Amino acid sequence: MNGNVIRSNSEYEEETFTFDELQALSGDILLDFGAPWCGHCQAARPAIEEVVAEHAGLRHIKIYDGKGKPLGRKFKVKLWPTLILLHAGNEVARLVRPLTPDEVRQLVSKIDLGG
Repeated sequence: MNGNVIRSNSEYEEETFTFDELQALSGDILLDFGAPWCGHCQAARPAIEEVVAEHAGLRHIKIYDGKGKPLGRKFKVKLWPTLILLHAGNEVARLVRPLTPDEVRQLVSKIDLGG
């Protein structure tokens, strides 16, 4: 990655950055581990997108996970989607297979987004 610029993305993307690069980031980030063909991921998408839209300061990074993907293994992801909330590169909380916007809001409320 170039210069700590990791932006939000709307689709799951193959890893283009490392665990160390994510830890070096400042600010609040919602990592979303999953796959485009995953039914649970598709079902959770509206709830996740609704909450992300409410928080302009939150970067939402969708990471295409799967067997042998090092970033998912480093974060110990076992089920999809797994949402991991980072603040200044450190994990604050995580949520597995959210169903409602309120579940995602509860996760995001663990940090002060000021947004």
